[in-house]
Amino acid sequence: MKKFTKILSTVVAAALMAVTFTACGDSSSTSDGKKGSIKFGTNAEFPPFEFVASKGVIGEFDGIDMAIAKQIAEDNDKEAKIENMEFDSLLVALDNGKIDAAIAGMTVTDERKEKVDFSETYYNAKQVMIVKESSDIAKASDMADKKIVVIQGYTGETCVKKLGYAYQSFKKGTEAIMELVNGKCDVVVIDSATADKYVKDNEGLKIVEDNTEFENEEYAIAVKKGNKELLDQINKTIKKMKDDGKISELSAKYADVTDTDSSSESK
Repeated sequence: MKKFTKILSTVVAAALMAVTFTACGDSSSTSDGKKGSIKFGTNAEFPPFEFVASKGVIGEFDGIDMAIAKQIAEDNDKEAKIENMEFDSLLVALDNGKIDAAIAGMTVTDERKEKVDFSETYYNAKQVMIVKESSDIAKASDMADKKIVVIQGYTGETCVKKLGYAYQSFKKGTEAIMELVNGKCDVVVIDSATADKYVKDNEGLKIVEDNTEFENEEYAIAVKKGNKELLDQINKTIKKMKDDGKISELSAKYADVTDTDSSSESK
C-alpha cells in the first residue's frame, strides 16, 4: 500500500509540474497543437491604415496597420486576430484584457503614455483640414466662424479643442466626410494620410495644411502597462520592417487602394 501511495504521489507531482510549466511558459502553440494568437484591437474606419475590404490581409480587415499586425504575429509563430471597436474603447479594452495590443493609427501623446506602453513609432503624420475646393479656409484660424467636424477620440478633436473652437464629432470618418460632401459642415480635421485617401475618393475636396498650428505626430502600437514581453516582440518586428523598407512599401501600396467595402459605413 505504501509503495502504491509513493508511486501515485510521484505521478501526481509530475503532472503538477507539467501543468506548472505549461501555464508559465510562453508557448506559441496551445495544448491541442494549434497556434497561439495575438488579439489586436483596431478601429477599421481609418484608411489607409485600417478598413473593411472585400478581402483583407486578416479576414475582412485590410490596411497598413493590419499588414504590420499580421507580420508581428507571424514573426512569433502566432495568429493575428482583430477586434474592431470604437477608437475611444481601445485603451479600456487593453486595460481590461479584452485585447493584447491596439493598432489603429494611434498618435503617441503624454496623456496616453500614462495609461499604456507604446512601441517604437512606425509612421509620421500631422493634422490637416479637408474642405471643399471653393472654400476660403487657408489656415487653422479661418475655422473660427465655420462649422467644424472631427472624429470622436481622434487627435483632430484634441487639436480643435485646444484652439477653442466649437465642433461636432462623429464616430466614423466616413460620416464626417459625408457631412462635408453634402454641405452640412465647412471643414473636417483629420490625420494627413487618411485625408489623402478621402480626398482621392471624393471629388470636389481639397486638403489645407497649417504647419504653425498642427505639429507632426507619430503613430505607435499600444500594449498594457508592464507587458514588456509583447512590447519587445512588437518592437523587433517594427524595427525589421522599417530597416528593410517594408513599411514604406506598405504606405505606397495602400495610398492608392480603393477596394474598400462600402458596407463598412453602416457597421
